[in-house]
Amino acid sequence: MLQGGVKKRQRTGSSGRLASAASVPDLAGALAEDANATASAPPSPGGFNDLATADVVLSLELDLEAPLSPFSPDAGSIASSPLADLAPSLDLYLHSAVLRRSRYFAALLSDRWHHIDQEECPSGEKISRFILKVPLASGTRHGPFDAHAAVLRLLYTLDFASSILTVADALEFLHVALELLFDDCVRACVRFLEAVPWTEEEEKMILNVIPYLPQEESSDLVSRIVPSMDGGNSSEEMLHGLVLSAIQAHPSVASVKAFVARLLRDFPSRESVRRVLDRAFLANLETVKGLLAEYASPDFRTTSDDDETEAIQRLNLHAALVSTRKLLWLVERMIELRVADNAVREWSEQAPLAVDLQKAFKDEAWRNIAPGLPAYVMRCTSRLANAVAAGSILAARQVRMRLVKDWLPVLNVCRDVGSPMHSGQKLLYQELEETFLQIISTLPISDSQELLQQCLCFSTRNVDCPHLLSAFNTWFRRANRHLGEENGS
Repeated sequence: MLQGGVKKRQRTGSSGRLASAASVPDLAGALAEDANATASAPPSPGGFNDLATADVVLSLELDLEAPLSPFSPDAGSIASSPLADLAPSLDLYLHSAVLRRSRYFAALLSDRWHHIDQEECPSGEKISRFILKVPLASGTRHGPFDAHAAVLRLLYTLDFASSILTVADALEFLHVALELLFDDCVRACVRFLEAVPWTEEEEKMILNVIPYLPQEESSDLVSRIVPSMDGGNSSEEMLHGLVLSAIQAHPSVASVKAFVARLLRDFPSRESVRRVLDRAFLANLETVKGLLAEYASPDFRTTSDDDETEAIQRLNLHAALVSTRKLLWLVERMIELRVADNAVREWSEQAPLAVDLQKAFKDEAWRNIAPGLPAYVMRCTSRLANAVAAGSILAARQVRMRLVKDWLPVLNVCRDVGSPMHSGQKLLYQELEETFLQIISTLPISDSQELLQQCLCFSTRNVDCPHLLSAFNTWFRRANRHLGEENGS
């Protein structure tokens, strides 16, 4: 804070008072360096700190009671400092014509301020004296008066490019320039900060600065550090773009998918992850549905141009294979992050898709065009069904029933027409059979009765069929139980 008034103090006296600060050698040394550096720097005639021509004396006084500046990296308290009884100061000899480049000094020196006391300088002319209180900013790299002296010198030189060399410089100067309403210096500091990289700690300090900056001059800086209010959820858009990049990459580029999977795991908002994955899942599911609907369409199959039909059918099946492969990666991420509730519900409502798949797999063309399609479809179904059976996804009764009812026929077709693929130590299709039987066991007796009869074909895979036998025994035990029986006897 600037204060007007006469303060008769010789520079040697100010330096002499520093000796009593020996109990805090770091600060005492910094204050002494401030005084010595300012005193030893040869002033140019009419320039900064030129006693012979100055008409203003500015006393910088250390204010130990003032709160720390929001621009400081550390807000620790210094109330118990041994310097609490001291008031070190530094006198600077300045010129009113130059000081008026600062709007603060221009107002202070205007005719509205009639109470400013003046004293006589060695040349016999009157000289005004002001006091500027300087808070002890924790974490400064130099002495407590360095930043103020440097900014006041810039009022003379306007050489911002040679003075603002680091982010720390810009932040320290910006604090003083805002206090003194030195607009040219504020603009120079903001331009520098906007153009250079920051550390995480520096970014925190810049966030503290933003509320004090003129809006029209800091828009570029603000846009770099604060998302636009009218730009939607930029984090979700970025995450969605990364997910699309991962699933559209060549299958051999596993590192891209692994990196995006890591970002999804570490992302702080689980709801944002859910929305992003749901969006990508639904888009790819719609693509698969459209391609298979066209492939299975009777109108399409009756076209007269057989060569053209075959070419288009090949493209449709191949594109369906690619999109189903993307679906599998998305499903695995959703299950891993426990955000697959919507995916299970959507998958259970795909009766038309299940019918189209059965038509496609009964056609021999898929063997040469997209031989991996049945396995990818069943892997998606198996991942979702396993999550339901394990309880990691708590699906409603109707969802569980439709999931089995619609996809059980697809499983039967895939098992009959395709070569089984391994999933761990078990065959993929046998694993899905067991999972479907587990889900059926969670349904009411009337619902499970209908579905279990559709599972009789499981017995063709193994004469003993322990999983199928256990499922039927469980159903009969429950169906034969009377309500009044105790302990199931």
